[in-house]
Amino acid sequence: MERRDGFEHQRLCVVPRPLVDAALSRPVTRRLVVTDAGLFPAAEGHVRRRPRGAAEAIVIVCIDGSGWVDLAGARTRVAPGTAVLIPPGAPHAYGAADDRPWTIWWCHLRGSDLGDLWEAVGASAERPTVSLRALDRVTALLDEIVSGLERDQSPARLLATSGIAWRLMTQLAVDRRLPEQGEPLERAMRYLEERVDGSIRVNDLARLVGVSASHLGALFREATGGGVLAHHTALKMARARLLLDTTDLHVAEVGREIGYADPFYFSRQFSRMHGMSPTAYREHRKG
Repeated sequence: MERRDGFEHQRLCVVPRPLVDAALSRPVTRRLVVTDAGLFPAAEGHVRRRPRGAAEAIVIVCIDGSGWVDLAGARTRVAPGTAVLIPPGAPHAYGAADDRPWTIWWCHLRGSDLGDLWEAVGASAERPTVSLRALDRVTALLDEIVSGLERDQSPARLLATSGIAWRLMTQLAVDRRLPEQGEPLERAMRYLEERVDGSIRVNDLARLVGVSASHLGALFREATGGGVLAHHTALKMARARLLLDTTDLHVAEVGREIGYADPFYFSRQFSRMHGMSPTAYREHRKG
């Protein structure tokens, strides 16, 4: 039998629509507001069908079991450690698998900034899922949202859950961009992190992780906005800033620590990225 809710030990919060409308008229919560949220454990028979879509965007996080989502004319399987993002107005259906019904945290969102957040996550009707690298962190955020709305649904509480929802969406954006463990991009990034004090040829790194140099470059541009060498340089400069801030090493020694034998070249590279020399950076008041 298909069920929308009513699962043992479920948690379910629905914000009255007049309160949602009021929140959408206030300066901060008009940008993002949580309208509904909950937890459905081992949701046997759970099915939801919305042929005309929903007014809100929907975020579902599967933490156990499995399920499915029908969106844009295609069915996508949803495994543990996966988030599903359904945009507002999109016809859809979703439900728990028959053999091992899913356990899901979920929330519904509205607000003027939802489109920007959606774009940051990179979700679409054709690609509605995100594999989560930080499942515990995402789950904790949803738990905090539900716990807050269970206490009350005052303007202050809706403001608080709005901030948590922002954190949730940006975490999903990070998880979409960062590679899963063992993927070529993840192995390449880890290799560069372990060799901040050295140099690397892109062709050699590509062979090491089993992809072409052009494909590796495309992976880095999608994940970081720049190429392989630009990412390696950014890692070097992050280490340089740490050493300048926390040690008394001479600038030339800092350069050698990150693989630059020529102190003048190090200073030029540092200045190009930071708009000031390493010496000026060290003297600049921070904090």
